[in-house]
This record gives sequence, C-alpha cells and structure tokens, in this order.
Amino acid sequence: MYRDRAARFALCAAAAAIWTAVAAAQSIEPQPPQPSVPAPTVLADARKLIDSGQPAAAIETLRALDDRADPQVAELLGVAYYHANDAGRAIDTLTPVVQRLEPGSLERREAVQVLGLAHFLAGHLRESIPYLEETRPFLPDDIKLAYALGMAYAQTRQPAKARESFARTFRITPDSAAAYLLAGEMMNRLELEDLAEAELKQAIRLDPKLPEAHYVLAQIAIFRSRLDEAIELLREELAINPAHAMALYRMGDVYSRRLEWNAAIATLQQSLWINPYFSGPYILLGKAYGRTGQPASAEQMLRRAIEYDPNNKSAHYLLAQLLQQAGRAEEAKGEFAIAERLQGDVK
Repeated sequence: MYRDRAARFALCAAAAAIWTAVAAAQSIEPQPPQPSVPAPTVLADARKLIDSGQPAAAIETLRALDDRADPQVAELLGVAYYHANDAGRAIDTLTPVVQRLEPGSLERREAVQVLGLAHFLAGHLRESIPYLEETRPFLPDDIKLAYALGMAYAQTRQPAKARESFARTFRITPDSAAAYLLAGEMMNRLELEDLAEAELKQAIRLDPKLPEAHYVLAQIAIFRSRLDEAIELLREELAINPAHAMALYRMGDVYSRRLEWNAAIATLQQSLWINPYFSGPYILLGKAYGRTGQPASAEQMLRRAIEYDPNNKSAHYLLAQLLQQAGRAEEAKGEFAIAERLQGDVK
C-alpha cells in the first residue's frame, strides 16, 4: 500500500511541477490580431481573465462567440480549459486546431505546450511526449519540462531518454554515474524496479564508491524479500557512508524480519544516534524490545514514536497490544481506538 501511495504521489508531484512550469509560458501575449481574427477585444479580455486566474470566466466569454471554429478562438478556449483543470476538454479543443495555427507563432507554441501538459495530467504519457519534445527547443533550460519528459519516458519504458532528461533536470552529464543513480532513484519511485536495478548497477560499475546507489538497490531487494542480498548491499552503503541513518534503519528492519532481535536493536539504536527525529526506528525498537521481554523499554520506544509521528497507526496498534498484555485494559482500549480511527483515515 505504501509503495502504491508513493507512486501516485510521484505522479501527482510531477503534474504539480509542470503545472507551475506552464504558468510562465501562459503569460505570453497573443500576437497582434490580423484582420481575419474575430473579436480581438474579446480575445484580449479572455487572455486577461486566464492570466488573472479566472479561467471559468474566460471559457464563458469565449463560448459566447459565434466563431469558435476560428483557430485562435479555439486555441485560447483550450488554454482556458487547461487552466480550469479540465485536461480532457483542453485536449479535445486544441487537437483539431493546433496544425491550423501559424507555424512558429506564439499561439502555436502555446497550444503544443498545453497539449503536452494536458495529456500528461490526463495520464496519456505516450501521447504527451511528442508535444513536450516539440516544446523543449523553446524552453531548453526549463528543468520542470525536463522532469516531466523524464517521468513520461520512464513510465513508457524508455530508460535512456529518461536518464538524459533527468540529467538535464539536475544539470549533470547524461552518461555519468550520477545520472544513472538519479534515473534509478526516479524509476524506483515509480515502481519500475527492473529498470531501476539496471540503472543503479551501471552507476556502481562506473563508480563503485558512489553514495546512495547500494542503498536504493537494497530497498528494491527488501521489497522483493531478498533479505540476504539487502544486508550485503546495506553493508556496502555503510562502508561508503557510515553516517547513513536510513541505511542503518533498513538494516534493522531486515534483522527484524529475520527475527534477529538483538542485531536489530543494536542497528536501530545506531540509526537513532544519528537521526533521533524519525519515528521508524522507534517503532521497530518497540517491537524488538517487546519480543525480547523488555516491556518497559518497548513502551518507551513506542511512545517516543508517537511523539514524533502522532498519526502513525502501527505505533498506536503496537502500543495497544503491549498495554493489553500488561493488563492495562483501559489504556489499551484507547490506543486501539486511535489505531482504528487512523486506519479509517488511510482508507
């Protein structure tokens, strides 16, 4: 469930980023109207409404015109639909007219960009790519556009193009170890583990001491229940960066899954000494102390976890179980109720 939410969050984050990216492009003024352009004053007024954050009013203004088939009217109407968060209508409105707009004109460039972004937001990743690629020469240094293209390439399984786009996003050399690491990190977020593994392994081949690469590979190994492999990868990461608190936490997690409680306790404590503000190690320590007959320490760890993360369902549930075992029924009942409420919030 966590990984599903993370992937959805990744896509939403990408959409939010490129939504911001288009704002600058949408501030362009229309070219001086030619004699054939209908109702130039209405078009100018509609543009001002869009730029001032009133796309619904712009839509009503444009739909009142009798000549909505005119490409300049349709172009602005499509832009208004996009800003009204109606990607479907933006696509339906702009697709028939984009080729009728004058090549090289600001309106044509705007229509192409909005079509790319609208398809992206609608989840039509493959369809978004040609429009975003056509936009790129006009915005070569726009990192948000590069990021959007990278996400689209990755999700359509074009790893080389995705890596190149992510490299442009972060201003690094496309064939460097860092570029492979970044691409692998992004692909892992999108749950494209097979592509991510290939990128990360190439990063390590290019630079065996590259920080973070072994750690991300270990995350993939844990997800796939390859626990022995995960431990070795985490050890390699810690040899490069012994202060990697999350690597220590993940190692403690693996030891917990293998029921090696004493090893888990030692590793999780090391993680907390480096970063005492993350709830994860406290939760696992609470579980480990509980399994090794140390209920007082277990309760202390779980309460500390709740202090840092009051809405963590697992912490409340484990604490409730611990209190129930200790015969503190009323306290346990309260913690169970909180855990149940948080479970409902998650749903």
